Amino acid sequence: MPKQISLPAVDEYAPFYSDYIQRASQREDVYEALSCQIDELHLALDPLTDLQARFKPGPAEWSIKEVIGHLSDVERVFSYRLLRISRNDATPLPGFEQEDYVREADFDDFSLSDLVSEFEYMRRANLLAIQHMSADPIDRRGIASGMTVSARALIFMMVGHVDHHMASLHEKYLPTATTS
Repeated sequence: MPKQISLPAVDEYAPFYSDYIQRASQREDVYEALSCQIDELHLALDPLTDLQARFKPGPAEWSIKEVIGHLSDVERVFSYRLLRISRNDATPLPGFEQEDYVREADFDDFSLSDLVSEFEYMRRANLLAIQHMSADPIDRRGIASGMTVSARALIFMMVGHVDHHMASLHEKYLPTATTS
């Protein structure tokens, strides 16, 4: 298991990721949080049926399935950035348009269990990769979406992104989805 991963400095990530960093910084151990989030996702979503997981709090909102598919998309993008930056690849990495990704994926046609499993498998692979990183790769910086980002910040962003969407699921989605 890696040493405690320190909080990234503000110059290690773009300002629009501040919420994710803040959320992750509230966790006692960001590495442990990566693992705990798998269980948190299962606890919140395993009781739902596929029909309940199609719930949207509004017509312009994503469904629960689309939120989980989005979590996997971002996990994949952040982990790719983490791999490239931690391996000292200085090639600038492009951004991506999350709305396009969700629209093109048809996540509502997936089973909820497959969506949760896909996220879990990727996260477990990321845990193994991060577990074997020393301080030097974690400290490395690169460019993603035109902004500087460190491998450390990407680890925090992975946690904070899931925490952001889990809070939304608990506040806006699950109370109504479980009664429908």
